[in-house]
Amino acid sequence: MSYTTINKSTDYFNTNLYTGNNTNTAHTGIGFQPDFTWLKVRNASGAHYLFDAVRGANKDINSNDTTAEYTATQNLMSFDSDGYTVGTSNSVNTNNETMVGWNWLGANGTSANTDGTISSTVSANTTSGFSIVSYTGNGTAGATIGHGLGTVPSLIIARIKSQAKDWNVYHVSNGATKQLVLNTDAAVVTELDKWNNTTPTSSVFTVGDSSQVNMSGESGIAYCFAEKTGYSKFGSYTGNGSTDGTFVYTGFKPAYVTIKRSSNTSDWHHFDNKRAGFNGDNDYLKLNGSDSEGTSGDRIDFLSNGFKLRYATGNLNETGDTFIYNAFAEAPLVGSNGVTAKAR
Repeated sequence: MSYTTINKSTDYFNTNLYTGNNTNTAHTGIGFQPDFTWLKVRNASGAHYLFDAVRGANKDINSNDTTAEYTATQNLMSFDSDGYTVGTSNSVNTNNETMVGWNWLGANGTSANTDGTISSTVSANTTSGFSIVSYTGNGTAGATIGHGLGTVPSLIIARIKSQAKDWNVYHVSNGATKQLVLNTDAAVVTELDKWNNTTPTSSVFTVGDSSQVNMSGESGIAYCFAEKTGYSKFGSYTGNGSTDGTFVYTGFKPAYVTIKRSSNTSDWHHFDNKRAGFNGDNDYLKLNGSDSEGTSGDRIDFLSNGFKLRYATGNLNETGDTFIYNAFAEAPLVGSNGVTAKAR
């Protein structure tokens, strides 16, 4: 059995909850200074707001639409040593509205990367397998971009951010000929102009000549994730159409799971271990929509070594359909010393 090198997952990824108050507020207790923070209102309709330290805390972009990056000085004010500060904006801090924040640690700094034919600026954490990559497109098919991870990414979410463009998703279970779009419910399609039919390497990922990811002279952003034993897992499963649903082994107790039916249209369903109902009566959010939190139905159980579907049909477990997933750990099944780990 392979053991994790990350005994405490919350040193690298953590979810926090808060209630808005329309006042500049520091949210602490994350456990690290985030480099990537993703905020969403739970009890009302509202966009997903993505912030990262490479673009700058005041630069906002949404996962559920094609809106270009914009400056919002009263959304996320700063990344702090143990969390982040939000401003007075109703987007992320409406009085009495409940919010969720998903937070990842990068490098707490940036570096120039010249591994690819397109130079990039990265904040890469090689321990947890996460990097933020900023670049400028050149419009050339087969262009390569350095990601700084030192290992092959399993998930890449990228787009040209300076123009209205889709979020393009490479997932290891689909391969480099296939394409998903984060801001829609579309099924996987074959599109060679996104990833150029080229599997990422330990140093670079490849883009085609699509203006969605490689528009000449326009700035792009990519979030890259590599699988780490006991901490993160990116894979697929086949639905069985039963409330005694498919079990997916991850090697850890999940803290975060996103599921997308790739073989048919489906929303991007997200679950985590901080919002009420993560076992038994599961609350979900749609990463491609502005919907408020869904609270109906027993959909998924988080177990010590993976997750099990409890929803019989449709977006999560339709018989014979293929689903891709992204998961991050609450605690590994087995720690670095070979001893069964405890949740932290």
